[in-house]
Amino acid sequence: MQRLLFPNDDQTEQEGPVNVASVPQRSPFRYPGGKTWLVPLFRRWIGSLPTKPQLLVEPFAGGGIIGLTAAFESLTDGVLLVELDERVSAVWRTILGGDGNWLANSILNFELTPASARELLDSEPRSIQELALQTIVRNRTAHGGILADGAGVIKAGENGKGILSRWYPKTLSSRINAIGHIAHLIDFLQGDAFAILAAKANEASAAFFIDPPYTAGGKNAGSRLYKHSTIDHNQLFAACSKLKGNFLMTYDNSTEVCSLAQKYGFSTRSVAMKNTHHAEMKELLIGRDMSWLH
Repeated sequence: MQRLLFPNDDQTEQEGPVNVASVPQRSPFRYPGGKTWLVPLFRRWIGSLPTKPQLLVEPFAGGGIIGLTAAFESLTDGVLLVELDERVSAVWRTILGGDGNWLANSILNFELTPASARELLDSEPRSIQELALQTIVRNRTAHGGILADGAGVIKAGENGKGILSRWYPKTLSSRINAIGHIAHLIDFLQGDAFAILAAKANEASAAFFIDPPYTAGGKNAGSRLYKHSTIDHNQLFAACSKLKGNFLMTYDNSTEVCSLAQKYGFSTRSVAMKNTHHAEMKELLIGRDMSWLH
């Protein structure tokens, strides 16, 4: 990816992508656009703040790895995850609402085959809990973990394992049960990111991690990966400019994003990461002050 610069931009590049194998895997999701690679930098950012935030708000939660990291490692006093997608929300509502053991046991007891997966995915869930199980199976059997409508199911998979390539019931159950042990530290809201940003704008003791769908600058990755991918990027930058608490935002490196950062006086840094195909890429970190990366 070509590095984009503007006059007087303070953008610099970190050398080398993070080794994600060194980062604890805590989310039950195999999430497209997940931020496991960002965890070490997130720790640095939180540690650079003048005081420990009382709350971390993640308004585009998705797989929630950053919020989970904050809760597991006591980097903030509490966490608020916000997600609009009803299927992803069903998983978080089930785990954080006291039914995590049911979901963990259901995953352990589910005999995954192409036929059983199709039967479950074609069924109409009768409860939030059943939708959560359906979502996990869909996430773990779809190409790239894509939950957007029309995503194809894994056929060949790794080493010819087909649909079982990403199905690790014991691991998933352990992650879900572990999250259940810290559920008292995490609140979840199914809702709109902009509404929560407005509601929390005056909370100076809150910190915000903002990872929107990457659809700025004509990018189409977000529209292929997520059910709710259309957002007003200028509105999002404007909302961040009104936050009294500190924020860290991630974006694709595009001319539109760099222009918006410049428009609102935000600082940017280009950082290395590897995508799901292990290709090294650059993403932008955006905030009011990025000197902590020096």
